Amino acid sequence: MKHSTLHLPAGPWPTVLDGLCAHFPAIGREAWLDRFARQRVQDEQGRPLPADHPYREGLRIRYFREVMNEARIPFEEQVLYRDEHLLVVDKPHFLPVVPAGGYVRETLLHRLVERFDNPQLVPLHRLDRLTAGLVLFSCNPDSRDAYQALFRHQRIAKRYEALAPALPRLDFPLLRQTRLEPGEPFFRMCEAEGAPNSTTRIEVLERLGDYWRYALYPVTGRKHQLRLHLAGLGAPILNDPLYPNLSDAPEDHARPLQLLARSLRFEDPLDGQARTFTSRLALQ
Repeated sequence: MKHSTLHLPAGPWPTVLDGLCAHFPAIGREAWLDRFARQRVQDEQGRPLPADHPYREGLRIRYFREVMNEARIPFEEQVLYRDEHLLVVDKPHFLPVVPAGGYVRETLLHRLVERFDNPQLVPLHRLDRLTAGLVLFSCNPDSRDAYQALFRHQRIAKRYEALAPALPRLDFPLLRQTRLEPGEPFFRMCEAEGAPNSTTRIEVLERLGDYWRYALYPVTGRKHQLRLHLAGLGAPILNDPLYPNLSDAPEDHARPLQLLARSLRFEDPLDGQARTFTSRLALQ
């Protein structure tokens, strides 16, 4: 489980419990007492603190975020590969990779940390919560930077698949290059004027009447890049609640975003071996 760190500011509180209650007024005292009882409040060395530990300005504490009554996401991840350095997992639609917002326990990272009893797990890249497919995790801090460098230096070939409206008037394969910037509301992106900062190669895999199956090869890794690039061509991905327009309909697990991280190819930085991983999931 991931933790957050807090340096206690100056204040009049006699105990750490009192200080936390004042610092986080949205979390009740009983909730904090429960966290202390379950050793979810610790010092910077990871040693559990008692609720009556004296408050001291500058004390560095670790606490674990929790969401009360967090709903179970009814889809399971599949482990495709595991060794002492790498863990490769098929992530289902709707499951976040890391804690954010209202998701803490119901995240891919938390599930895997508990499953393998390895708090050293770190995702090497991210997928949107609504996107399914391959996610690579580092299991070992000693080799982590070598694998992270694959993504930093674009030495990993990523292939996605999507179901989206047909584009019979365009010639494929094509290269989509646009400038992506933060949009409104804050969690959306938009295509803007200016020098391109995102590039995607797009191919057609299968023509299925009104909807085609596309292969997407992102050269860059901007937020929502693939979703925006197809929407910008006039073919928003099937069941996309954000693009081209923001939907106010409630989330429907029967209608997942039809975007899948299908494969990853790279040369292993530790032994030079060519590695290819392919998702076992399928778009509907």
